[in-house]
Amino acid sequence: MYKENNESNANSNDKIVVGLDIGTTKICAIVGRKNEYGKLEILGIGKAVSEGVIRGMVTNINLTVTAIEKAIKEAADQSGIDIGIVNVGIAGQHIKSSLHHHGFNRPNGEEEISVDDINRLTADMYRTVMPFGNEIIHVMPQVYTVDYEENIKDPVGMTGVRLEADFHVITANTNAIKNINRCVQKGELSIDNLILEPIASSMSVLSEEEKEAGVCLVDIGGGTTDIAIFYDNIIRHTAVIPFGGDIITSDIKTGCNIMHKQADELKIKFGSALASEARANDIITVKGLRDRPAKEISAKNLASIIQCRMEEILELVHTEIICSGYEDRLAGGIVITGGGAQLQNLKQLFELMTGQHTRIGYPNEHLGKSKTELVKSPMYATAVGLVLAGFWSIDERANKYSDVVEKTSTAAPVESKNQKVQEKNYKDDTKSLFGFNLKKASDRLKGLLMDDIDDKQDY
Repeated sequence: MYKENNESNANSNDKIVVGLDIGTTKICAIVGRKNEYGKLEILGIGKAVSEGVIRGMVTNINLTVTAIEKAIKEAADQSGIDIGIVNVGIAGQHIKSSLHHHGFNRPNGEEEISVDDINRLTADMYRTVMPFGNEIIHVMPQVYTVDYEENIKDPVGMTGVRLEADFHVITANTNAIKNINRCVQKGELSIDNLILEPIASSMSVLSEEEKEAGVCLVDIGGGTTDIAIFYDNIIRHTAVIPFGGDIITSDIKTGCNIMHKQADELKIKFGSALASEARANDIITVKGLRDRPAKEISAKNLASIIQCRMEEILELVHTEIICSGYEDRLAGGIVITGGGAQLQNLKQLFELMTGQHTRIGYPNEHLGKSKTELVKSPMYATAVGLVLAGFWSIDERANKYSDVVEKTSTAAPVESKNQKVQEKNYKDDTKSLFGFNLKKASDRLKGLLMDDIDDKQDY
């Protein structure tokens, strides 16, 4: 995954993971490894302004590549690591999610269901035919059914003939995936995992207790607001809303008749999500353009502009929560993170509009001692989560399955204790899948068909 420079004092046996967050406002690269206590230690962080991404989608490859190279170089210089492979986040309005059901009959119902059976079922889902122009990026099991016994969370160790499961399938636009791949490749990097950004963020800001009790993560980025709902430690619903912090900045720019940069500074320094909390006599002075007088803006008017747009975004978030069917099962309430979570009084607005307890999510749930405290800001939640994804699987059950395989397998050693089965391996029909080589089977079938044709011709 990486090469160490001579000046690096890291242990050569340590696994080091790099997360690359290609966002609308910034491109961020974070280098991390696990310390002796199992916590994530951040070795380096790099950041660059993102000018080639709009609402989570790459629109200008050259500008995006330049920003990636800058962020990677900064992170590499800080960490002393020669970066070659990265975990990359993906978001955007093109992201879709759907529920599917699939199952198969096992040859021997007396044998216990194994991890291989679970992997085979999941692998089959990756071959599901999707609408043209869409590609599966995640397949996440919900609950299993064994011989028509339903709502089983973990069937490994049970006996039965028929194994079925409900799956939460997430797809992305094929061209969007290709553009990300092209940008990363032009930056002389390769992708280890492509991960939906709200899932990555959830790994860095949510606790296991919250995921079990039921919680909704809302990641407010520059171009999109991403949603992930967990219940009973299983991800149940995901959605991407095509509005984020940038549209609030645009509203301020238009409403106050100022430049975009000035509007962004106003939002960050003086912005509030509740107009009732701003005082009417507070005046903010904005420097005028060349040879023009300064402009005075009321703090209450600024807050009113922000609140109007935030209420619109919140209504969409609340609609997604209702549509998920888990509105009444969110004992953990709502956790907001991302750069937009730093807006003053946003927590109170969420609670007023949704009736759910809300907290700000900081990506320090799994962090240990790091070289920089900057990474603990909500705006780095996705990047930190992308690093964590290199050590832990998205589905908690898969982490346990990896342990089982590592302990019981007498074949080649598992590359990583917590490395999930890669999606790309599911799609590669020329590789051996769970002890069954599809290419050999295909060649054998062709041979039998040709023999049959020859026999009929001789007859």
